[in-house]
This record gives sequence, C-alpha cells and structure tokens, in this order.
Amino acid sequence: MNWVIALPEIVLAVSGLLILSVGVLTKKGHAFLPSATLSIAAFVITGFFVATSQGGVGYDGLFVVDAFARFIKLLAIVGGVVAIALSVGYTNEHRELPFEMPILVLFSTLGAMVMASSANLMTLFVGLELSSLAIYVLCAMERDRLGSAEAGLKYFILGSLASGLLLYGVSLVYGYAGTMEYAPIAAEINSAGILPIGLVIGMVFVLVGLAFKLSAVPFHMWTPDVYQGAPTPVTAYMAGAPKFAAFALILRVMAGPFGAMSPRWQLLIEVIAALSMLFGSFAAIPQRNIKRLMAYSSIGHMGYAMMGLAAASPAGTTGTLVYLTTYLIMNAGTFGVITAMRRKGREVTEISDIAGLGRTNPGLALVLAICMFSMIGVPPLAGFFGKFMVFAAAWNAGLYPLIAIGVVSAVVGAFYYLRIVKVAYFDPAAPAFDRPAPSVSFVSIAMGLATVLFLIGLGPISEAAQAAAQALIG
Repeated sequence: MNWVIALPEIVLAVSGLLILSVGVLTKKGHAFLPSATLSIAAFVITGFFVATSQGGVGYDGLFVVDAFARFIKLLAIVGGVVAIALSVGYTNEHRELPFEMPILVLFSTLGAMVMASSANLMTLFVGLELSSLAIYVLCAMERDRLGSAEAGLKYFILGSLASGLLLYGVSLVYGYAGTMEYAPIAAEINSAGILPIGLVIGMVFVLVGLAFKLSAVPFHMWTPDVYQGAPTPVTAYMAGAPKFAAFALILRVMAGPFGAMSPRWQLLIEVIAALSMLFGSFAAIPQRNIKRLMAYSSIGHMGYAMMGLAAASPAGTTGTLVYLTTYLIMNAGTFGVITAMRRKGREVTEISDIAGLGRTNPGLALVLAICMFSMIGVPPLAGFFGKFMVFAAAWNAGLYPLIAIGVVSAVVGAFYYLRIVKVAYFDPAAPAFDRPAPSVSFVSIAMGLATVLFLIGLGPISEAAQAAAQALIG
C-alpha cells in the first residue's frame, strides 16, 4: 500500500484538523484571521507537494496520481486560496464569517483532490461527498441571513438527490461489470460483444450526478438561487474548485472505463453542452443581480468546456483543461470586484450599483471590464484561447452543429457582458463603494493582470494540459 502517493491529501487533512483546534482554542471573535492565514499556508505547502509528487497508483488501485490529477489539484488549490483571500476582505464589523469557513473550504478542496485522483467509483463518491458536505455548510454559513439559509437548504436537498442518482448509477455499473475499478471496467466493456443495457443506464446515471455538480442544463436548477444567497467568497469558490473536480471526474470516467462507449455517450454530452450554452446565454439577459448573472454565465461556460469533452479526443481534453484554467482566472477577478461592492459596510449586488464605477473607482472598473471582455472571448485575453481550443477540437471532430450553437451563444452572451461594461463606464454614477480590503484588491488586480498576460503563460499551461490529457488516455 503506497500511502506516500496521497501525501498532499494527508498533509491537507492533518492541517485542517490542527487549524480547527487552533480556532477552537483562540478567543471568540479573534479566530477568523489566524484560521484564514493558516489555511492559506496549508494550501501553499500542499501545492508544493502536489507539484513535486511522483506518479503512480496506491491503496490497492483506489488512488492514482498522474499529470492529469496534478493539473486539476493545482487548479482546485488556487481556487481555494482565492476564496479564502476574498473572505478576509469580506469580513468586517457589519458582516463576520465564522472561523470555520476557511477550514470548510480546505476540506472541500481536499474532497476535490480525492476526486481528481480517483481510480475507483467508490473513491469518486467519497471525494464527491466530502467536497459537497462542506459546501452545504458554507452556503448556509450566514445564519442570520435568510438568503444564505435558503441557499444551503436548496443545495443540500438537490445535491442529495444528485448524489443518490450517482450512487444508483455506480451500483448498476458494479452489478453488470462486477468491479468498481476503472481499468477492469474498461476491460469488461472492451471484451463484451453486446453491452448490457443496465451498464449503459448506469453510465448515464453517473453522468447525470456529475452534471449536477457542474450546473449543466437540465441539472442547473439550484445554481442561480445558491449563487445569489451564499456569501460571495463561497460563491467564488463554488464556481471554481468543485466544478474543476467534477470535470476531472467526467473526463477520467468517460475517457477511462467508458472510453469504449464514446459513440453512446458522445451525443448525450453534445446535447447537454448545447443546452447549457443556449440557456446560460439567454437566461442571463433579464438578470438584474450580478451574482445571479454570474450563475447563468457559469452554466454557459460549462457548456463551452463540455465541447472539448464532446470531441472525445486528446485535443478536446487539452482544450477543456485550458478552458477551465482561463475560467478560473477571469471568474476569480470578477468575484473580486463583486466582493468589493460595498457601501457603508453593506454588500450591494445589483448591476445598477456599479453605475459610473469607471469614474468612482477606475481600477475596479478596469478589472471588471477586462474580465467581461475575456468571458466574451476577445483576443488576446485569456478567454479567447480557451474558447479557441475547444472550438478547434469540436471542428476537428466534425461537431459542426455544436459549433454553430456555440457561436450563437457567444454572440448572445456578449450582450450582457457588454451591458455590464456600459453600466460601469457610461451610466450616471452611483454612490462610490467603500475602499476595498487589501486582500480583495490583490486578488482583483492579480487576476486582471493574469487575464491580460495569459498569452505569456499559454505555452507552459498548454504543455501541462497536453501531458494531463495524454496521462488520461494512457
């Protein structure tokens, strides 16, 4: 049993328990900042172990570490660090988060890392539930606010339903394949002359459970209310690490055990991607709350990312991984600006509240404009390269109808992204926001710069994504 292969996860889990103990022993009302600082330190140490870890398989085939797992884990860790940094700026005399918040982000990220390294359907489920249970609590963390409690309850109920569907699919796959390990399942499917219908149904249920975590249509119903009701740093986190881990599972499961069944699931992925792109684009148009708009935006972006999966090729997988990287950067920058939207210590999240931001706070307005243009896909910003790679993979796979739907969705999406820029620069100025906290300003500026300068890092990121895709296929 090669337990060292899971050293990053072990370090993160032990760190979480130690930080929890520190928080409990610290004087009430003074524990949040030490908890957040130690959690970020734990993420940095864990990231170092992930980057330097050796590949291999451990725990009797339950856990695998390869280039693909490392890529997803590093994305999840960055997402966790961003969320905690935003939470530090989110906490003030009017609104204070419990010290458990950074620790729950830490454990949710731990679950995401386990998901990325899963080589068995039960490892998949354990990682998924560890990540999800922490997020249920995070959404309802502001107990004195009705919207937060509603968000946590909705996500818990619908998330439990999705987990049940996924577990039912796992049981069907196990019943017909006789194993839950990815490699033997793939061997069983390859050797079968005629696939049992129960195995196909099980695969569909597994895909449905994972699509719920991605908020892909038609499993998106929880997204707008949860995004709006949850604390903004939690919303920023939900839009990142958990979705990357769910995508990792879909890529690993579909390319691995169900790779030989690609003609059967490819059309299903195409339909989900097309519906997500269209619905995300059109449903965002009437929104007046920027967090709800970002919820519908995330639905659309998951549709674009699934174009690479629908291509069922190494280029498609590479494109999806690059797209997820660009989405992390521009989404974190946007939520940095949203976290800074405060007047007299009170959070404001209506789109009309950013009116005239270009005059009252030019720096925030510039970051917001950069992120909006990047989400449209304007070159040479980060979003352009992600979209280009998934569209190119879909083109090479002959998915021309899906490309046409993607282009239409991108044009429609440009309307509401440009509307935000128009409100920020050309509408009569609303009262100025409070001075942003240093951590919020740092995240916003850093992500804005990363969006603009993404071309510099495109080469190494593309090479890492290609290595990850190759490891997945191999």
